[in-house]
Amino acid sequence: MKRQSILLALACLLCLPVMAQKTYSVYAVGFYNQENLFDCIHDEGKNDYEFLPSGSYKWDELKYTHKLRNMAKVLAEMGTDKLPGVGCAFIGLSEVENAHVLTDLVAQEPLKARDFRFCHIEGSDERGIDCALIYNPSLFTVRDVKLVPYVQSLKKDSAYHTRGFLTVSGTLAGEHVTAVVCHWPSRYSGSFYREQGASQVKALKDSLLADDPDCKILVMGDMNDDPTNKSMHEVLSAKEEVDMVGPGDMYNPWYNLLVKQGQGTLTYEGSPNLFDQIVMTPNLLNKKGQRDYSTLKFWTNQIFRRDYLFQSEGPYKGSTKRTTAGGVWLDGYSDHLPVVAYFVKEQK
Repeated sequence: MKRQSILLALACLLCLPVMAQKTYSVYAVGFYNQENLFDCIHDEGKNDYEFLPSGSYKWDELKYTHKLRNMAKVLAEMGTDKLPGVGCAFIGLSEVENAHVLTDLVAQEPLKARDFRFCHIEGSDERGIDCALIYNPSLFTVRDVKLVPYVQSLKKDSAYHTRGFLTVSGTLAGEHVTAVVCHWPSRYSGSFYREQGASQVKALKDSLLADDPDCKILVMGDMNDDPTNKSMHEVLSAKEEVDMVGPGDMYNPWYNLLVKQGQGTLTYEGSPNLFDQIVMTPNLLNKKGQRDYSTLKFWTNQIFRRDYLFQSEGPYKGSTKRTTAGGVWLDGYSDHLPVVAYFVKEQK
């Protein structure tokens, strides 16, 4: 009954004729910055000393196990607003330390119950934070995983050793779908470095499409830039309206959430930023007036919100509830909110 209700509601929302007795499957994918998901053990060659029992965060087993529990709770609930009991087929992650923390993360009960697994390749980031992807194997089958390195043309500062682009190719809804999970250089590094990242991701996207023009590509991550910034809007060419998207462009459904609705995934000095985005290639879109869901197509998107993700009191009331703030352990979640995108395909 629950599935029938979802399908009927979907048909109405898509303005599709219910009497045609067509049925549609919905798939959710997400992204969530884990904000320093570190274990308590030093990784050789990495600057992870803050997250040791002797470090500035006094990071111990208690805090680590609470962090795992909290993050797993959010990840398991992502996508359930429209897919109760199902959630996301896969979720891109940033700020995870290593395979050990991912093993512990997917072993948490709400993710273990759906047999979530992970893709990860150790990168060269100096702090030791990587990108990863967790997935439900009953919904998404992994074909190939590779880490495309960020290649810096100016080798004069720490931005040279930054996160690469985790590229996971697989099958979703019977179709070839590739996720490129990113965590572009920080705002402190200057816009040039993020624009370099955008240029490299665009080249990667173009090469994937050259290999398989039918491949449906999702570039997701913490871009450390808004949809309006040059890296996203001009270099990656992620456009804000479907009808603006040409063959070499991408579609960015988060642009108008920020510009027209003032929504963000984090705040800085009281103003919203929307750094966490999922953008897509044109073959995932229906142009204006079209209602063709014979192949997988974009439906809608959301910034995932729950009351528990926000501070409920004190000077930071209304801000995201972080793990630690001002040197105080809050037993929270992340300084970023998660994002979810939904896709639809007609059942044959």
